Amino acid sequence: HLARDLNRARCIPGKHAGIDGIEQLDKVIAIDQSPIGRTPRSNPATYTGVFSDIRNLFVGLPEAKIRGYKPGRFSFNVTGGRCEACGGNGYKTIEMNFLPDVLVPCEVCHGKRYNRETLEVRYKGKSIADVLDMTINRAVEFFENVPQILNKIKVLQEVGLGYIKLGQPSTTLSGGESQRVKLATELSKRDTGKTMYILDEPTTGVDPVSRKEFWEMLRRLKEQGITIIASTPIVDEARQCDRIAFINEGRIHGIDTPDCILKQFADILCPSGLLHEKADNRENYVIEVDGLTKRFGTFTAVDHISFKVRQGEIFGFLGANGAGKTTAMRMLTGLSRPTEGKACVAGFDVATQSEAVKKNIGYMSQKFSLYEDLKVWENIRLFAGIYGIPEAEIAPRTDELLQRLGLEKERNTLVKSLPLGWKQKLAFSVSIFHHPRIVFLDEPTGGVDPATRRQFWELIYQAADRGITVFVTTHFMDEAEYCDRISIMVDGVICALDTPDRLKRQFGADTMDDVFQQLAREAVRTAD
Repeated sequence: HLARDLNRARCIPGKHAGIDGIEQLDKVIAIDQSPIGRTPRSNPATYTGVFSDIRNLFVGLPEAKIRGYKPGRFSFNVTGGRCEACGGNGYKTIEMNFLPDVLVPCEVCHGKRYNRETLEVRYKGKSIADVLDMTINRAVEFFENVPQILNKIKVLQEVGLGYIKLGQPSTTLSGGESQRVKLATELSKRDTGKTMYILDEPTTGVDPVSRKEFWEMLRRLKEQGITIIASTPIVDEARQCDRIAFINEGRIHGIDTPDCILKQFADILCPSGLLHEKADNRENYVIEVDGLTKRFGTFTAVDHISFKVRQGEIFGFLGANGAGKTTAMRMLTGLSRPTEGKACVAGFDVATQSEAVKKNIGYMSQKFSLYEDLKVWENIRLFAGIYGIPEAEIAPRTDELLQRLGLEKERNTLVKSLPLGWKQKLAFSVSIFHHPRIVFLDEPTGGVDPATRRQFWELIYQAADRGITVFVTTHFMDEAEYCDRISIMVDGVICALDTPDRLKRQFGADTMDDVFQQLAREAVRTAD
């Protein structure tokens, strides 16, 4: 209704009795979690439009003028200045079936995207490729005297995206990161003071420190008279709202202040914690890491980390965005080769026996590994075949899994039609369908309510009780409390490793969120 009446959008509103107060608005901006682009060519610089300004800056340089270069010379989408070996992508994609796709740098341009002649044009000693490789924080400093560029990238920094790179492929951004790129693009435009922003879970995939910065920015917008409607499954964020509406099963069950709603629906929004027998007494190590290091040129993403994880242990691997934890996980799952150091996973060396590693682990990515256009049972059948499970075992094990998950009636339902919480449970169960020794979970509970997250962790506990080691990353600090041990990375280094209780005592903190905030504030770098 608002989009049609205010933005003249061609859409049909859902059934409703009416909307009051629309005369107080002149524009509505609805920002969802859809990607800002579906190919590696799309990135924050191209989406916000600042890349055009950067290219124009390079065109105006003396060296570019002498050579007669036009803006197209600095585009990686057209022939002329781009690397033709990779078509300006900089990388080649290798599909890995049930594991995430691997991007391999182009052997000609080495990920630079451009040919040698284009890279010879430099501004303040940096080529166009160097600029795209800068983090937002670094770019703000670099372009401090170029207002047309600075104004656009400064907003990206203010929405808590200082750690991402200007040219970071859109396919690597989380839903929350993509949404904040869109928000920054809108905020960089002139505002009339009568705008309403509608945000759909804007902090999905974001660490606690960045979440705090983002909500501080929302409060500043509110002070400017801007109206904001934001959905969130995170209780701490709900507490920062003036009023909240609690929606469950498609109906609004209450609208009131945060304190009143959280008290009224405490069983769903504030469920009790979980109890689980710790795995401290197990001595069989299934992950052994010694001095593991990963460098990208002169940048050290992971810097000589060492740790061991026991069989059946739930090991939390925490860190702010850009700390290096994703790079470390990719090495441990055989998707990236270490620069230095040694790591054995399930008894196999990750550098020389990566294929054996992949056969002995399960993996659940942030975007899951399910095929949306297949039915529930078809997904299970597909992965059973990939994992090499004997044909005679697949049908009975599928029936047992569906019964355990309570999804018997959804056997023939397309996965894309399932609620997010059900998808998460199914994706996790599929990842351990072949009874791996270890399962790697990359932020598995993003986007669901506290009660559903609690149910998911019950599945994790069941897996651990069966002897499966769980290696999990999470940005929810209440989930960190559920782990047997946790490590926290800062600037590529593990700066804390122990049980949650011991870490809280060590740092004089009441919660793991307090511990995380203390350590994350010490971070110097802001890029993974």
